Amino acid sequence: MATELTRTMKGSLCHEYETGLPAADVWEVYGGLLAGQLIPQLLPQVFSKVELVEGDGGAGTVLLVTFPPGTPGSEAFKEKFIKVDNENYIKEALVTEGGFLDHGFKKYLVRIEIIGKEENTSIIRSTIEYEVDDEHADNPPVVSTSGLATIAAAITKHIKEQKGPE
Repeated sequence: MATELTRTMKGSLCHEYETGLPAADVWEVYGGLLAGQLIPQLLPQVFSKVELVEGDGGAGTVLLVTFPPGTPGSEAFKEKFIKVDNENYIKEALVTEGGFLDHGFKKYLVRIEIIGKEENTSIIRSTIEYEVDDEHADNPPVVSTSGLATIAAAITKHIKEQKGPE
């Protein structure tokens, strides 16, 4: 009897963005639902709409994220917050439906960590962890942190504008 080998391609990508802001200020935006409200306003070319499906911003919260019209691929995806750690400033969101899962990914998880540094500055570390199904293992879909980098820069700029000059 022949056994079929299943191959899974796994990987992760990471991007770090230095904010020049205290970690707590950055977490105020990333830690709950505010980032989802701000991104369509600040970066309509990244996400046109982020809607709360269920939850209050904590673990178990589900969001429906819609791409702008004309974006190649899926129109939208659902993500679920599987971890929200308000002490260590870590949030993990797993894509549960649509989006990347329509394009060969078995798992697509985004982890945001706000790492406090000295002198009232912090780093936004955005990590994507993914698994690709067998069918796409030889020609894997493209994974990029560029969208997360763009979001980190826009949110940092927004927080600085809200705070005003020191």
